[in-house]
Amino acid sequence: MLDNGTSHQSRLKANPHLAGKLTGGGPNPPDGGEGACLAFGYLRGLHERANAIEFRLRGGNSVWYPYNWLGTWKFDPSVGLLLKFSGDLVYLVLIRGSNLDKPVGDSGIDLIRAGLQRHRIIWVREMGEEDILQAEDRASTIDSIDVAEFESHEALKGWLTENAPAFSR
Repeated sequence: MLDNGTSHQSRLKANPHLAGKLTGGGPNPPDGGEGACLAFGYLRGLHERANAIEFRLRGGNSVWYPYNWLGTWKFDPSVGLLLKFSGDLVYLVLIRGSNLDKPVGDSGIDLIRAGLQRHRIIWVREMGEEDILQAEDRASTIDSIDVAEFESHEALKGWLTENAPAFSR
């Protein structure tokens, strides 16, 4: 297929929002607005809460889950972050990366405690190698996001044993 700039990948690369670089809003927008780093976007207002979280996968696909489906979650800095969403099925989202619990600059917001725990994270994105190399030393990076759905507890345990044994205990 000839790429004349209209392919999905071309549009993805040309859209700074999808690439993890939010535009507009300035440093202190009056409504709180949105902030972002290369790994995730968040609501700036202390009392703002998102209804859902978007996981942006490296290939350009996204999946959204409502925060009211978010159940237990586990964080192990050496393994990553495991989120469990329960709705019509059970969904696990395994996020691997580094510095997931470190705040973004002087914003005071991090992916885990001030972000997900307070429902302020609006998207998380898998980063390419170029983006990871671009990130500052202590910045959060997302190496991979694995999303899986389960109809049975046995299937869930099997997936955990294979993909994230540290979380299967």
